[in-house]
Amino acid sequence: MEMFDFLAIHWHMNPEIFSIGGFSLRWYGLLFMSGFVLGWYIFRWFFRREAIPESLLDPLLFTLIIGTIIGSRLGHCIFYQPGYYFGSWQGFLEIFMPWKGGLASHGGTIALFIAMIWFARHYGRKYDFDFVWILDHLCIPVCFAAMFIRLGNLCNSEIYGDVTNLPWGFIFELRGETLPKHPTQLYEAFSYALLGVVLISLYRFRLEKMYRGTFIGVFFIVLFGMRFLIEFIKEPQVGFEQDMVLNMGQWLSIPFILIGAGFLIYAFTKKQPAIAVHPQKKKAEPTHYAKSLSR
Repeated sequence: MEMFDFLAIHWHMNPEIFSIGGFSLRWYGLLFMSGFVLGWYIFRWFFRREAIPESLLDPLLFTLIIGTIIGSRLGHCIFYQPGYYFGSWQGFLEIFMPWKGGLASHGGTIALFIAMIWFARHYGRKYDFDFVWILDHLCIPVCFAAMFIRLGNLCNSEIYGDVTNLPWGFIFELRGETLPKHPTQLYEAFSYALLGVVLISLYRFRLEKMYRGTFIGVFFIVLFGMRFLIEFIKEPQVGFEQDMVLNMGQWLSIPFILIGAGFLIYAFTKKQPAIAVHPQKKKAEPTHYAKSLSR
């Protein structure tokens, strides 16, 4: 393996951008919030193109931030370390400290589902969109947000893969590693970015011919399909995964792949336009008095 160590990338990036007193700004946090900022601008384009009021952008952003943080944190605590977080008061209190680490994308996805159900019911009836419409549009910026998060994981030197002899292997020196490992953060970031480019291109050039549910269906199948495959070369995140045929990330990906297939079936069965269709409001008939004045 020594000959491949020479070719490997020695990775020892400082996770902190700067630190003042007890406050520190980390690359992960900056990249995490960058996903929401980019998503805001992408949604503004969506809303302008489909005549949805831009006043909904701020409540949508706040709903997404709250849902993502709460869901991702609870997902990690419940799916990966329930014994620690629910086995003592100290662990339970750390559930409310996401800055200590531990966010799960599957939990964030579930929470976003719930949050978007609320958002669609609260605003959709008035502005002519439904739950599936919002998911179709949401999945596009989520691709790029997921890319940013995985780059943040790379900055933290976390969630990497098994030993590799490939020339692009990373030696994560901050974690005490001495052998090159698969940079699975980059594998996932690239696949998410590529999926985002494909989906946004379909939106840009083929929206009028797309069925509602197609975007989110493709998103779930491809994103969680790639996640399922990449997990085979990842190191176990928690101890109990070492004895599992499939790890927790893979087991949690399977339902989302099936849900994606369900959305595609829905799309090609209902054949409802993906674009928001605003019904023409019928003009009120003039009164008899108005008609008499026009004579």
